[in-house]
Amino acid sequence: MSKGRIALVTGAGGPMGRAVAARLVAEGVAGLVLTDISARRLEEAAASLRDLPSAPRLVVQRADVTLAAEARAVAEAALAAFDRVDVLVNLVGGLRSSALYSPFLSMDETRWRQTFDLNLMGGFHLMQALVPGMIDREFGRIVNVASIVFAGEKGQADYAAAKAAVASLTRSLAAEFAPHVTVNCVAPGLTNTSVTRNMTAAETARLVAGNFIPRLAEPEETAAAIAFFLRDEAAFVTGEILAVAGGIHPHL
Repeated sequence: MSKGRIALVTGAGGPMGRAVAARLVAEGVAGLVLTDISARRLEEAAASLRDLPSAPRLVVQRADVTLAAEARAVAEAALAAFDRVDVLVNLVGGLRSSALYSPFLSMDETRWRQTFDLNLMGGFHLMQALVPGMIDREFGRIVNVASIVFAGEKGQADYAAAKAAVASLTRSLAAEFAPHVTVNCVAPGLTNTSVTRNMTAAETARLVAGNFIPRLAEPEETAAAIAFFLRDEAAFVTGEILAVAGGIHPHL
């Protein structure tokens, strides 16, 4: 289990991040480092955890972890407070553009680069900062978050390609960091977050129609999948990509 471990969660201010943080508290983490690009969302998330009877010691630091200096500052704050990080959940991702879809032939280079930076650079910086300590201590658990669209999605070539890179990176690093550090990945389907809440009912219905279970995922369901990878029972599980998508089975 995660009991007694020190965990760091990026993107902790969003619905998914809050669900993951709450699940880690329920699993018994001893310390929890939360970071998000939005100071307001981050403080709201931290406040909701402080009210829990089993709340662990929290370190809360606003950062854009896609930037090396800010990610490094988060890692340094975590190590200063706890002397180690055992668990890293790389949640930061998505699209910076308000337009969810953009045809590839009219996509500009700025959107392409921003999408790859947002989905890859936070994990890049924090894993480089924290994994050496995990290897030295012979224990570490890393979970990356991709999306079922890593298999390809019309109008989201940038996002799909970036999430495919997250999935591929997971496999590569599982091999590099073995045997004591596991690296796994969850690939959520369409999830009940602020993005989907802004969709029309018709658009949501169209997007979930292909699911075996025709509804949105809840953030807590993805958090439960992440929690599985962090447990002692999953010590022999690494390099896996687990879809939380109501039956959709993404593959390349």
